[in-house]
Amino acid sequence: MRCHPQSPSIAMRFTDKLAASDILVLDGALATELEKRGCDLNQSLWSAVALDQHPGLIRDVHRAYLEAGADCITSASYQASIPGFHAAGFTQHKSEELYRDSIRLAYAARDAFCQRRGVASDSLDAPLVAVSIGPYGAYLADGSEYRGRYQVADDVIVSFHEDRIALAMDELLQHTDQPLLAFETIPSLPEALALLKILSLHPGAEAWLSFSCATRSETCEGQAISQCMSELDVGDELLAVGVNCTGPELLSDLIPLFAASNRPVIAYPNAGGVYDPATKAWREGGLLSNSAHAFDQWRQAGAVVLGGCCRTSPEWVSELVRWRAAR
Repeated sequence: MRCHPQSPSIAMRFTDKLAASDILVLDGALATELEKRGCDLNQSLWSAVALDQHPGLIRDVHRAYLEAGADCITSASYQASIPGFHAAGFTQHKSEELYRDSIRLAYAARDAFCQRRGVASDSLDAPLVAVSIGPYGAYLADGSEYRGRYQVADDVIVSFHEDRIALAMDELLQHTDQPLLAFETIPSLPEALALLKILSLHPGAEAWLSFSCATRSETCEGQAISQCMSELDVGDELLAVGVNCTGPELLSDLIPLFAASNRPVIAYPNAGGVYDPATKAWREGGLLSNSAHAFDQWRQAGAVVLGGCCRTSPEWVSELVRWRAAR
C-alpha cells in the first residue's frame, strides 16, 4: 500500500490547493458511514475497531467521500492509539500495525481514486490525506472531548500525543514528504498548545487545529476563543485553525473569532444533537434543513475550509461541493 514520496516541488500542497479555490472541501463522518455498512462501534475503540475487523469498509468510506468531491480525506485514526489498542487486548506489534494501517488505508484509497481518474497521486490535482489526531479525551472513550478537564497530569497528555504523533510521522514519511496532520475536536487551549509544541519537533510536518466548542465564544473546557487566538502564535506549520464537531447553530458566531488568528479558518460541524458517551450514539438533531444557506453563512463569516463531522455523509459533502461550484 505504500507509494513513493511526493516531489518537493509540490511541498505546499494544502496552501496551494486553498489558493487555487476560495473554498477547500473536507470529508465528513467516518463512524456513521461504518455503522451504515454494518459495523458495531459501541465499544471503547469506536471507529478504530474497524481497522482490525473491517479495513475494507474504511477504504469504502474514504472512496465514497472522494467520489463526492472532497479535496481532503482524514485517516481512521481519531480514536486510535497504542494504549487504546493495548487495553483492547492487542499486542504492541499488532497495535502499531493497526495504527499504521489507518494511514495506509487512506493513502491506498486516495491512490486508487487517482488511478481511476487518470490523475497523478503526487500532483496538485490529487486529493490530500490528513492524519486525524484526536484529543486525549477520545482515548478515554467517555465523551471527554466535549468537556476537557481530564484530571490527569499534563505530562501524561504530552507523552500520549508524543508517542502517537511520532508513530504517525514514521508512517507518513513513507508516503509523502509533506506530512499533514489534523488536530481535531480539541476541547482545551492547554492541549492545543501541547500538540503544537510537539508538531514543532517534526520539521516539515504541518497541521490544522480545530477546537470543539460548547458555546458561541468558548472551547468545551471554557477558554475564550479570543484567548486561544492570542496564544496560538506559532510558526508556519499551523496551516489553519477553527472548529469541528460542534453544533452547526454555533458556527456563524465562532468563525469570526477564529479569523483573528490571521490564518485560514476551518469549520466542519456535526449534524447537531447531543452525544451520549454511554451508548456511543447521538440523540436528537439531524442534518441541516437548508445546508446551502448554512454554507453561505459560514463562508460569509470567514471560513475557507469546510466539511462535516459526526453524522454528516458523502451525500452532504456532495451538496457542499455543488454549492461551491454554483457560487
